[in-house]
Formats: sequence, structure tokens, C-alpha cells
Amino acid sequence: MKTIELDDDLYFYIASQTRHIGESASDILRRLLEQPARQASPVAAEVTAAPSPTVADAMGLETLLDSGELQKEEKSINRFMQVLSTLYRDDPVGFTQATEIKGRKRVYFSRDPDALRASGSTTKPKQVPQTPFWVITNTNTSRKQNMVAQLMASMGYGDEVIARVCGAI
Repeated sequence: MKTIELDDDLYFYIASQTRHIGESASDILRRLLEQPARQASPVAAEVTAAPSPTVADAMGLETLLDSGELQKEEKSINRFMQVLSTLYRDDPVGFTQATEIKGRKRVYFSRDPDALRASGSTTKPKQVPQTPFWVITNTNTSRKQNMVAQLMASMGYGDEVIARVCGAI
């Protein structure tokens, strides 16, 4: 597998063409370019036999919820950031939907902290750990829960999982 660099606008376009959670960038490009599906070689099949995380499994998120790590955190901001980081790890392409979540006057998520600062006087942007995304943090717990619920819904999570995650924040 090769790594290529893309301009942000191209990356977001490719990500916006996702038809189902877990669809790889290669699969999306093959579909858009009307290329046949790649036939895996026996060696490649062995290497890629482990299933990638999907929303249906939500293993990273489920593990976080079941581990008790969130309950150990005293501050809601830390729980909020842990959840966001886990959502990104579980589905980086789906997480790009976060940039579409906005308030009446504020932008909540961005790849550029200055865009968040420009949307309000006290946004206090912080980078979501281990992601290229930034989020505003000067909101109450209820707003943080609402932001996570909107993001999870756009990523395809069910109401039960969303309620469980929001309750843990």
C-alpha cells in the first residue's frame, strides 16, 4: 500500500462520497473512477484478514465505555476529548462529518484552530488527541453531549449507543 498526499479539498470530496461506514478511500476512488474491485492475493488476504473497525462493531468505543476509563475522569472536557479521539480512531473518514456540525454562530470542529477562534470570542479551541481536528471547548456539558450526539448520528451510530456515550460524558 502506498501513501499519497492530497489537498484538503480533495480529501473532503473523497470522504463525502462514502456510501457506508468503513468504506476505504481506495474503494471510494475505485467506485468513482469506475475501476474493478481489486482481487486480493492469498498473501494479502492473510495480512488483511483482521476486520477493520465498523460502526456496527464500535469496538474502540465499546471498549472505552466498558473499560471504566471515562468514569475515572473527573472533568467532562477530558471525557469529551477521549470520546472524540476514539470516534476518530474508529472511523477517520466518518469523523470528517464533524466539520458540518455548527451552532447558530459558532463553528464547533475544524482542522484550523483559527477558524474556531474566528467564530466566537471565547471558544478555547483544543486539538482532539491523535487527530488533525480541533474542537471548541468553552461549552457546557450539555452542549458537548449535543455535539457528540450530532457527530455520532452523522457517522451512523444508533440511538442506544449515542445515549450511552452522551451519558458517560
